[in-house]
Amino acid sequence: MASSSPSSAVIQMPPSPNTNGQPTAPATPKDEGDVPTTVPAAAMATDKVMSSAANLAQLLPTGTVLAYQALSPSFTNHGKCFSSNQWLTAALVIVLTISCVLFSFTDSVLGRDQKLYYAIATPRGFNVFNFSDEEEKLQWTPAEFRRLRIRPLDFVRAVFTALVFLTVAFSDVALQNCFFPSAGRNTEELLKNLPLGIAFLSSFVFMIFPTKRKGFGYSDTTPRQKLT
Repeated sequence: MASSSPSSAVIQMPPSPNTNGQPTAPATPKDEGDVPTTVPAAAMATDKVMSSAANLAQLLPTGTVLAYQALSPSFTNHGKCFSSNQWLTAALVIVLTISCVLFSFTDSVLGRDQKLYYAIATPRGFNVFNFSDEEEKLQWTPAEFRRLRIRPLDFVRAVFTALVFLTVAFSDVALQNCFFPSAGRNTEELLKNLPLGIAFLSSFVFMIFPTKRKGFGYSDTTPRQKLT
């Protein structure tokens, strides 16, 4: 007696409306250890503040920025401040702000002998630090000393340089936690967006009122003045 094989039944599945009848790969179940790839809003805000602060730092003397970055973590105790930490941090910010103002009045000039002379501008003239002898000083004329004296533009740049440094300092999260441990939403928004506004305003002022001074510690590409 011949045995007959059972007939197989084929079930036709309707095509998915999103695949136009094409076969699709089965969905892979999500692992329990998968981490969402979305970036938290707080992290994005911190990145924006740090990026703005980095752009602002290019307008400051390098020494002041490096000194703040080196001493701030210890002085602020990484944001867990006691009264002593607050006093130390305030003193650090004040001293470095004054340094930024003083550096705004410094200059370096290329002499006729191709030697680089460093000086600070005063209302009456130009005080050079590194004259090796009286003979070098005689190569400068009184008119050249007067030409390099302090101008009103130097005060404008000094004010904005100090403002830029204070903005960079208060963009530091550790300093914010030290002086504003219970900051509200309005204060957080101000500290987050202040560097953006100051960066735009300062860059606009420095672009409209350029200077030929090449002060101490500045890493920009401004050409140095030469004695003719």
